[in-house]
Amino acid sequence: MITVVGTGTGAPPPADAVAGAELVVGGRRHLESVRLPETAEQIVLGPLAPALDTIERYLGKQRPVVVLASGDPGFFGIVRALAERFGPERLDVRPGVSSVATAFARLGLPWDDAVVVSAHGRDLRTAVNVCRARPKVAVLTGPGSGPAELGAALAHDSDERVLVVASALGDPERERVERVTPAQAAERAWGAAVSVVLCLDPARALGPVRTVAGPPSGASGWALDEDAFAHRDSMITKFEVRALALARLGPRLGELVWDVGAGSGSVAVECARLGAAVTAVEKTRDGVERIRANAAAHGVDVRVVHGAAPDVLDGLADPDAVFVGGGGRELPAIVTACARRARRAVVVAMAALDRVPAAREALVAAGFSCDGVLLQASRLAPLPGDVTRLAATNPVFLLWGTRPPACTEGVAQ
Repeated sequence: MITVVGTGTGAPPPADAVAGAELVVGGRRHLESVRLPETAEQIVLGPLAPALDTIERYLGKQRPVVVLASGDPGFFGIVRALAERFGPERLDVRPGVSSVATAFARLGLPWDDAVVVSAHGRDLRTAVNVCRARPKVAVLTGPGSGPAELGAALAHDSDERVLVVASALGDPERERVERVTPAQAAERAWGAAVSVVLCLDPARALGPVRTVAGPPSGASGWALDEDAFAHRDSMITKFEVRALALARLGPRLGELVWDVGAGSGSVAVECARLGAAVTAVEKTRDGVERIRANAAAHGVDVRVVHGAAPDVLDGLADPDAVFVGGGGRELPAIVTACARRARRAVVVAMAALDRVPAAREALVAAGFSCDGVLLQASRLAPLPGDVTRLAATNPVFLLWGTRPPACTEGVAQ
């Protein structure tokens, strides 16, 4: 049996937790915080594989093993690796209080509506995109993905966000909980004592009462009617086109989507409702304000960039997927720029059939597999006499390119 002891935030493991252990595995500070049996072998955790091999040898001889960990070891902790290697039935897990729970407790906030994302040993961009998309996020940090790096990534596009950096939680002498802007976080050297970083929209830190913990379960419907958005002179991506575009874009939590030539922002808003972080690019001032109003009306976060593509795209973070809904004569150059940067997919909507070959060529040249369809829908419309006719909408050609998974490593960063 492996006894896995979570020390809690700053609390030493109970003395009886290691009594009788013949092998004790843990971080240096965990091993130094408890009186170990004199005959017990100690392993300071570094690379995990050698420690697991040693544990296996002790288990094979029916010798007791104790693993010391921080907080709740079943929450982004060592329990996963132990259960995968030895089976959950061989674990006796005794959890402590996690750093996430402690950090929210220090602020007096509930956290059943928070999204928790780990950047420890993982790509930071997922955490960054979750912070862009959600109002209450806890980020478990690590070397190279701490408050400074998170702040630098958020400094230019999350004006409403505040970072709460919790360090040495539970240590009566060293504990610090500091509120800073992303820009301020980027300018600091935070050291190794950071326990967790909270990214908050202060205006929405107290969300509504929840039944299901974690992020919202998803949008209640999608491909919304055009009248769900403010738009000018019917200049909006029709819901039939939007439905297929969303299916090809595949917006999801932890990813970034660009909506280029966003117009009313209907695609941007729908992607945000499905969990993605979204940047909408629009060249007209009234369009920028309209997108912001539509995002606010649907309660989602959309970063709106005022400028003309492709030049304005240079300063933006690389997207996972891109929707191009405008561009005119610049469309080939815009698709080329988007395809060079997109990690996964580019979807292009065109009313002018003449522009299809150039857009397709740009996608293929960037290494995408390409497909498309001409969408021609007829909607039910009333006629006098309580009868119904079919009213045709304008045909739209939808083109999409998908990057083969093996090619994602070559995307420009």
